[in-house]
Amino acid sequence: MDERYDPKKIEGKWQTHWDATGLFKVKEDLSKEKFFLMEMFPYPSGKIHMGHVRNYSIGDVVARYKRMCGFNVLHPMGWDAFGMPAENAAIQNNTHPAKWTYENIAAMGAQLKAMGFSYDWDREIATCRPEYYRWEQWLFVKMFEKGMVYRKDASVNWCETCQTVLANEQVEQNMCWRCGEEVEQKKLEQWFFKITDYAEDLLDHCERLPGWPEKVVTMQKNWIGKSHGAEILFPVAGSDIKIKVFTTRPDTLCGATFMCLAPEHPLVELLCKGTPREAEVMEFVARMAKQEKAKRTSEDYEKEGVRVGAQCINPLTGKTMEIFTANFALMDYGTGAVMSVPTHDQRDFEFARKYGLDMIVVIQPEGQTLSPETMAEAYVEEGVLVNSGQFDGMPNRDAMEAIAQYLDENNLGKKTVQYRIRDWGISRQRYWGAPIPMIHCPTCGIVPVPEDQLPVILPEDAHLLEGGKSPLSSLEEFAKTTCPKCGNENARRETDTMDTFVESSWYPERYCSPHCDTAMFDVEAVKYWMPVDQYIGGVEHAVMHLLYSRYFTRVLNDFGLVDFKEPFTRLLTQGMVCKETLKCPEHGWLFPQEAEGAGDERTCTKCGKPVEAGRVEKMSKSKKNVIDPAELLERYGADTVRLFCLFAAPPERDLDWSEEGVEGSFRFLQRVWRMFAMHFDAISGTAAYTGSPDALEGYLKDLYKKTHQTIKKVTHDIDGRFHFNTAISAIMELVNMVYGLDDNLEDKKRAGVLRAAIEAIVLLVSPVAPHFSEELWSLFGNENNVLETSWPTYREDALKADEVVIVLQVNGKLRSKLTVDVGTGDEEVKQMALADEKVQKFIGEKTIRKVIVVKNKLVNVVV
Repeated sequence: MDERYDPKKIEGKWQTHWDATGLFKVKEDLSKEKFFLMEMFPYPSGKIHMGHVRNYSIGDVVARYKRMCGFNVLHPMGWDAFGMPAENAAIQNNTHPAKWTYENIAAMGAQLKAMGFSYDWDREIATCRPEYYRWEQWLFVKMFEKGMVYRKDASVNWCETCQTVLANEQVEQNMCWRCGEEVEQKKLEQWFFKITDYAEDLLDHCERLPGWPEKVVTMQKNWIGKSHGAEILFPVAGSDIKIKVFTTRPDTLCGATFMCLAPEHPLVELLCKGTPREAEVMEFVARMAKQEKAKRTSEDYEKEGVRVGAQCINPLTGKTMEIFTANFALMDYGTGAVMSVPTHDQRDFEFARKYGLDMIVVIQPEGQTLSPETMAEAYVEEGVLVNSGQFDGMPNRDAMEAIAQYLDENNLGKKTVQYRIRDWGISRQRYWGAPIPMIHCPTCGIVPVPEDQLPVILPEDAHLLEGGKSPLSSLEEFAKTTCPKCGNENARRETDTMDTFVESSWYPERYCSPHCDTAMFDVEAVKYWMPVDQYIGGVEHAVMHLLYSRYFTRVLNDFGLVDFKEPFTRLLTQGMVCKETLKCPEHGWLFPQEAEGAGDERTCTKCGKPVEAGRVEKMSKSKKNVIDPAELLERYGADTVRLFCLFAAPPERDLDWSEEGVEGSFRFLQRVWRMFAMHFDAISGTAAYTGSPDALEGYLKDLYKKTHQTIKKVTHDIDGRFHFNTAISAIMELVNMVYGLDDNLEDKKRAGVLRAAIEAIVLLVSPVAPHFSEELWSLFGNENNVLETSWPTYREDALKADEVVIVLQVNGKLRSKLTVDVGTGDEEVKQMALADEKVQKFIGEKTIRKVIVVKNKLVNVVV
């Protein structure tokens, strides 16, 4: 064998072999337990980045490990190919979205194969292909027929840069989730999925996701946002209009002295129209449309509003209340109308003080008398009702129920539950997306496209209009059609396309039977493979993709297409890959290769000026703190890159990029290669020792026991825990022990014990460095692939550690003894010594100067 490890020589060889033998292809097998593992599929944005490499390396280790454990493993890959990401990139690169997307799919697919990931490429899907989106169009029609989809004029989040509507979940701090530009409010007719019909079920099942990170479950609960309270009707004075308010505090109703409507509320324009206040109100509404919603509701943000020129009536007191439109009222919560109780809500208190509005105390704390004139802040604790008519003297907690009951009995309101979540607006005014399969007929109104006319194919030869606007509405060969119901030839197709999150909400099921052309998926295949056993991806998708997928699965369940409600049994959210940023005072952000020198002495290669090293943060193209995986593959090979990504940090934590860490990973593989080469002749013709450790002596016994301890440790760390870094560390310790074996040791069992250790190392490292392991495994003379080899097992009798007595000293004098396992870490032994009662007695109040640990012998505490 070659003396040095050469990744270029072996990686291509094994990738070709795996492909030629169909090693990663899989099919249903009822005789085997299935394991369906997925990583979130990528946008075909150009080429893979280090975040992809880390994510997919994590998944590949688990997939390979499970297959070696005997599971029938489905590990597919595809492309989230529609939507704004691909379209915006195509615009920036002056090309067509279809051309850009398909070229990138080919390029990124080649890169993923070069990483050695064990994907069944026969199951590859791309959501932009008609054979895929045909079936979501089919489901859209079925949902429409069942009343699960509707269209309405709505105030929506509009991104001018992307020229499209965004769902609430796609707006982050009033910025577009994709381009980062400011979002404003705009009224448009939109298609909505009635996700709110499933709010309670989605919330209830949050308690049945034990394999999900608690933070993700909490984020979903908060987004669904269940609140118990009352719905109260406030009549508008001189009108038959009633303002519907949701409140969690019906006990404070008699203290409501004014009403605040969200600027987006449809009644704002209606109530101010034709009044002297109309111009001022509409100017305020326009200004609020550009304000960040999160800021509008923050405690430190100045509360402001304007009178709309109308009043309403408090249904309990009969008093007139001024109606305002205010920045802190949002359409996204409740009904978009707030009954304002300034004495018992701090936000209302500040607003009332600013505009000189009436304040009435309706809850008095025990033993105190509050007065609006002397209050410095709102009183929000519990107490007894006052100024509340028949409810005076009642504890406010009891009054919540009593007042709600009164409202219900007198048709003034009712007890109810509200959710923060809103129906999912799926219309997008973009070209690169799945067409919505609906027709607008002058005679019949809105009509669904018949099933036999699906798919409605997106014309991939259409060109974007100026500013990236969709050409679909002006493309007559697409937009003009015949009504399938009455034959009217002046009908028009819907020219909005679906939100790209629709495509990613059901792709796990499609992976089960990607070539099925008679249905969304083969029901029996889905019954075998689903739900997904392990899903891996970023936490940034906690309230978008993951929530939508859970919703879509319930829709499929309602149609009888699946027999489960939750698509993902276990979820791992991996951390980000981070690197320090570099900035030149003249050229701004720099790529790592654009700075030369080291540490604080680095200079810009363009101008020679000193470079400022910034924070270590997520790798991003905008700040140029990126590393191209292709360069790493060329220099070190795929296995080294995989090893570094898995060893540098636990998967759920951020990984700080380190060139030294990559070098160290490469050196480790070289070291294992040299170890194999060094002992190759001695162990080639020998079978691995499988006997009892008691038949061995000295270092051979220790090495044999260490081998089995390592097998247990690595198995435990990979299986469910995903502690790949500690698993790799354990393998490194075993490698060190093999290197410590005396070459002159004469023992007839030496070769067998050595072979057992080296075989274990090769198999244990194989999910991490598969090409490397395949090469060494084949050099042993094995004809089967590593992936077809059973995961190594350990002997229980080899796990029992020998014990040793540790002498405990204080200032060099024997004070106690303790018994520990051989190999117990120095720090653990030190802590055990310091906790010993006799040692503590002799230390007393004295200061410990140092603690000396002699491994497996003694601990001396110097005071």
